[in-house]
Amino acid sequence: MPAYLRGSDRPLAEAYALALLDLDGVVYRGKNPVDHASDAIRDAERRGMAIEYTTNNSSRFQSVVADQLIGFGLSVEPRQVITSSVVAARMVARAVPHGAKVLVVGAEHLREEIAWQGLEIVERAEDDPAAVVQGWYPDMTWNQLAQAAFAVERGAAYYVTNRDLTIPRELGIAPGCGSMVQAVVNATGVQPAACAGKPESAMYDEARLLAAADGAEPVRRELCLAIGDRLDTDIEAGNRGGYDSLAVLTGVTNPHELMLAPRHLRPTFIARDLRALNKPMPAPRREPDGRWVCGRCEAAIDAAGRLTVNDVTAMDALRAACCAAWEASDDGRALDADSLPDFDVIGAGE
Repeated sequence: MPAYLRGSDRPLAEAYALALLDLDGVVYRGKNPVDHASDAIRDAERRGMAIEYTTNNSSRFQSVVADQLIGFGLSVEPRQVITSSVVAARMVARAVPHGAKVLVVGAEHLREEIAWQGLEIVERAEDDPAAVVQGWYPDMTWNQLAQAAFAVERGAAYYVTNRDLTIPRELGIAPGCGSMVQAVVNATGVQPAACAGKPESAMYDEARLLAAADGAEPVRRELCLAIGDRLDTDIEAGNRGGYDSLAVLTGVTNPHELMLAPRHLRPTFIARDLRALNKPMPAPRREPDGRWVCGRCEAAIDAAGRLTVNDVTAMDALRAACCAAWEASDDGRALDADSLPDFDVIGAGE
């Protein structure tokens, strides 16, 4: 995983062959497109970059997601949408015999993916399933969770689509898949054998395999770029799997969070939005006097642990600031988190 941010003399869409692109907060927010995202993706594809869309959502069909993206002016095949249901089904199919019984707690999309892998779906622990697969959907009942727990107690292998504790809904924040998984863990004392969703790297690994059509060799890991708006899912998954990553500021992640990121959550690159795919990426560098410089911007930490920059509206200043803050953290130097620069980079020109 990166110690500091890197740069690229070529546009990222030319330096990397495959983008592993998160959706919510990167390409869209709910029903609405993220500004500039569609144009940037089309431009990246013209430069030769292949796109796979990755999402922890286990309930939406690939075709439904693809239709939404097509509505934004993108050219997308359903197979390019890699959901946690797709990944979970492939995981289970490799772990149990063909035709084995699987107890599924989840939406119709998850059930279809399990069936498509040649596995038999059952509803009760008494059917002696070889595995349990749990996803999220709003109509989940206590009895379904109980059947999952009973089957796990009987020795069924336990797989889950993701462990996100919360999920944003129209009225606010609601319990996510991870909260329901925790109910089964609490009842059984058994942790899932594997999780399909980020921050595990399985989704990126499966996306590489699925992007290799007609028996072609998968794109090499070092030519794949994980892209997302969350450090604790998208970027951590990249670091766990050995993928370079790009964090964008169109969703959850903010400059303050980036400057304070521990090593396992640090991206390879940061950018305001997806337009960065089609431009060279400036490389921050450390000067002998301890300053970090990126382009015409610089960042430094004074003796009191205060981090200062010369332009709070510039992405290059944020890149320099991240490197300065990360270096201080890695060296065990105290950083005054309350006095971090208040960046205002959203909406400004790159």
